[in-house]
Amino acid sequence: MNCSDTHNLLHGYLDGELDLVRNLEFEQHLQACPACSQSLEQQQHLRTTLSGAGLYRPAPARLRERLQNRLREADPADETAAPPPWRRWRPERLLAVAASLALLALSGWAVLQVASKSSGRDLLVKELVASHVRSQLLLSHVTDVESSNSHTVKPWFDGKVNFAPPVRDFADQGFPLKGGRLDYLDDQPVAALVYKRREHVINLFIWKPADAADSPVQRKTQQGFHLVHWTSGGLTYWAVSDLNREDLETLVSLVQKVGP
Repeated sequence: MNCSDTHNLLHGYLDGELDLVRNLEFEQHLQACPACSQSLEQQQHLRTTLSGAGLYRPAPARLRERLQNRLREADPADETAAPPPWRRWRPERLLAVAASLALLALSGWAVLQVASKSSGRDLLVKELVASHVRSQLLLSHVTDVESSNSHTVKPWFDGKVNFAPPVRDFADQGFPLKGGRLDYLDDQPVAALVYKRREHVINLFIWKPADAADSPVQRKTQQGFHLVHWTSGGLTYWAVSDLNREDLETLVSLVQKVGP
């Protein structure tokens, strides 16, 4: 991928619209090209600025005047003239209409919230899979601290994340701990614990979400990778691997039994 390709795919990358291969190729190019990295930072800064700016504009004076004239026309001085239709409505009908409009607005808001949450979750799943693949294939960066000793791995995260990740070695159960590394997901640094099952690598991503309410285990498959997610004890967990789902959920059960 060259600079021209990166420029054409920049907005697709920011919107989470690239497939896994393109996403990884894009990020690989950024690592070797300061100019494209700067372009990405500028676009991210622009989006942040626009989303926080006050973009409200008052109505032009001519438009306000036209609306005021329409209102005056709807309220004639001649008291014998027939009142406008809305004045002939009974109070209970007005209340019913208002309630219907409020319900419609609430329903629309709920749909938007669900759609927004779903879109955000899909983007996060793509990030998780991309990070899992990138750690093995592109950067050869599976671990920052390589050790099966939890007393070595856990202290390594001190000061790097705002929580103490639960680190355990499950070698006796067939899931040896290989180490850990620092990653960046969901707009924050996260702890990634790395386990193995035969030749398969399992990334267990852990971070402290803003909404720390406990949630049951949820399962998802993305581009051939299995993901298992749950929230417990103020921490959220995502296990990602190409390992078969049954074995992956065995590791999940072991982690849940240990707890945070």
